[in-house]
Amino acid sequence: MNNLLLEEIEYKTSETSLGTWRRFAYPTGQVFEEFTSHKQYFGLPLLHFTRGRCPETGRRIIAKGIVAIGRLAIGGIAIGHASAGLIAVGQLSIGILFGLGQLTTGVFALGQIALALLFGIGQISCGYAVIAQLGAGNFVLAQKGFGAHVCDTGGCNHIVLDYFRKIFPFLSGKP
Repeated sequence: MNNLLLEEIEYKTSETSLGTWRRFAYPTGQVFEEFTSHKQYFGLPLLHFTRGRCPETGRRIIAKGIVAIGRLAIGGIAIGHASAGLIAVGQLSIGILFGLGQLTTGVFALGQIALALLFGIGQISCGYAVIAQLGAGNFVLAQKGFGAHVCDTGGCNHIVLDYFRKIFPFLSGKP
């Protein structure tokens, strides 16, 4: 088998009214695809999608755009295994406003491990207000919690119940 990195790469390129597709099929059946929208804002494409390894470098291309989708993604809304953006969704997601993922950050974070500035929900979570199995923060509703106002299996502070009832009126419990 020839080394594709030493050969000229021929992509199948398709122009649509929305953007450009660039595709390459490896002899093994694996596929590389990339879509870049024509519309741009702040020097970034409105949508950038990547899939597979680039045949020119053998590496994954980082999707960068207002909406970025790929294994690695950076953008306003970033979706990928590892993502970073204002809103980030992925296994490892670094969100500025909102993060959703296994390990996530953000002003609001929802994930297995959620590190939030204001509000976090997760198995393990920390932030100003958290709901978690293991939580730390100012207002904590958890199986095991640490912080100023905690409601956990060890006892319940009525201040934390009042706080969460304001956010979630359907919650009931005894202070």
